Amino acid sequence: MSTRISLTVNGVKHVLDVADDALLLDVLREQVGTTSVREGCGVGACGACTVLADGKGISSCLALAVRYDGADLTTAEGLDDNDEVVSSFVECGAAQCGYCIPGMVVMTKELLAQNPRPSAEQITEHLAGNLCRCGTYPEILQAATTAASRRAAQ
Repeated sequence: MSTRISLTVNGVKHVLDVADDALLLDVLREQVGTTSVREGCGVGACGACTVLADGKGISSCLALAVRYDGADLTTAEGLDDNDEVVSSFVECGAAQCGYCIPGMVVMTKELLAQNPRPSAEQITEHLAGNLCRCGTYPEILQAATTAASRRAAQ
């Protein structure tokens, strides 16, 4: 069976026919073309597939697309290069292979929306569900701290 759903992805509305058991990750990659959303583990433990659904981080590898009918989704591709989080990640060298970074970036966006001045401990706790196999955690922490400082200065 399939269902017609509407998703707004990075500000663009998409009306899609999706299988009732289709994962949001697969719909975003295969039907919408958002390649920053990646499958790392397939069980919601690594964060590579993280997207923001109505501002809240979700593991798209576990989410049925039909449950997000009408949702406003944000992926890393929806963020401008001048976004304080994106530019901080670039400037702080917070990536090696880059596979985890889109999920880290959107989770940092979620954190700063909830808490514009997080402590290092709060950043670490919020990003704990996102794994970096390259081990760039110090740079990621610095990028999130830098982004918070930039946001506070605005």
